Amino acid sequence: MNITKESIDSLNAVVKVDITAADYKDKVETILQDYRKKADIPGFRKGHVPMGMVKKQYGKSVMIDEINKMLQESLNNYLTEEKLDILGNPLPKVNEAFDWDAEDFSFEFELGLAPQFDVDLSAKKKITQYNIVAEESLIDKEVENLQTRFGKINPVDAAAETSSVTGTFVNAEKEIEKKSTIAVSDIKGKLNLKKFVGAKVGDVLELKTKNLFEDDHKLMGALGLSHDEIQGLEIPVTFTVEEITETELADLDQELFDKLFGEGNVSTVEELRGKIKEDAENQFKQQSEQQLLNSVTEYLVANTKFDLPADFLKKWLATAGENPISEEQAAEEFEKSEKGLRYQLIESKIMSANDIKLDYEELKEYAKGFIKAQMAQYGNMSPEDKELEDIANRVLSNQDEAKRLQDQLVSKKLLDFYKENITFKEKEVTYDAFVKEVYK
Repeated sequence: MNITKESIDSLNAVVKVDITAADYKDKVETILQDYRKKADIPGFRKGHVPMGMVKKQYGKSVMIDEINKMLQESLNNYLTEEKLDILGNPLPKVNEAFDWDAEDFSFEFELGLAPQFDVDLSAKKKITQYNIVAEESLIDKEVENLQTRFGKINPVDAAAETSSVTGTFVNAEKEIEKKSTIAVSDIKGKLNLKKFVGAKVGDVLELKTKNLFEDDHKLMGALGLSHDEIQGLEIPVTFTVEEITETELADLDQELFDKLFGEGNVSTVEELRGKIKEDAENQFKQQSEQQLLNSVTEYLVANTKFDLPADFLKKWLATAGENPISEEQAAEEFEKSEKGLRYQLIESKIMSANDIKLDYEELKEYAKGFIKAQMAQYGNMSPEDKELEDIANRVLSNQDEAKRLQDQLVSKKLLDFYKENITFKEKEVTYDAFVKEVYK
């Protein structure tokens, strides 16, 4: 057997595999001898079938199967030994003159080679790193939310802007009959608000769905409809008032503090506000760090220039799936995936050049930390190590979950690396300003 490579250019090559009869003949002969011993053919005793008959019946298929096995193994070994960094998989070249009746065979495979390039981390245009702070008005609102959640609910005779109203929405034509509890403060527009304020149990309010709530998601919940069903929904509904309540805010006292944070952990309103600020800014940090990683990714893809073997990759995409696709579909698929492929190559280059890697034990520790944080949300603040270990092993036995956690950990490691090696423009903003600036 002989394997040679011909370079077409820096991104494309052809590998030729020559197989002679001497490479496969002995193996084929051994397999056929085994067939002969086991063959059960009418008119012949088992093990006494003429070899000529066995070869005639099985010889060609055994030879083809054996050559294909040798071809796949030798090609894989060659790519590994030569350390060829390829994209996609080798594509066999069609040979119209190929003949399985010959003794010697030549096979050719097209290769798409990974490009050579350098990654420059000295950003010319500085990338913004946001530090999101919790403003006082946000903390005020969260304090009120906590007081409302733990407050006392009292029935009242007539609805006010601060009331919650329970009733049934009806529209016979759309077969809507949904009992819901809504906050009067969520109602949109002065005319709609006027119908609710002063309403009493038994009153029937005539309303229109368009612009009824400040948030369309509130309309979804109130009417029990899906997101698609409320799009552009403009119908009349009646709302029969069945119950009206006001929430008496819970006192900001030690009893509330202990309910929220455990006994003795918070003793004053100032400490409560500090906890709210800390929790909010921890959540904001996750969002700002994801945005920073996205920004670095966009920057690196836009500013790391290299060519790809585009024609090869389109051809490969056309045949890579379970069902072949057309050239036009493959071109569209390549256009969709090109940006992701470029970042994969950049990411791989950065990790390789800077010895960024992870092993199973590190992934398991990361999984345990993730699981521990989830358990804490449900009140289990101190799970035993064995319990965490068992859950982590079960989670990582699921390939999809393991891949998801691995991707998260790789992203974390890369972000830590970027923070150490890229100079960012730091900017302190409120959450509303962050959303407006980043997602404008």
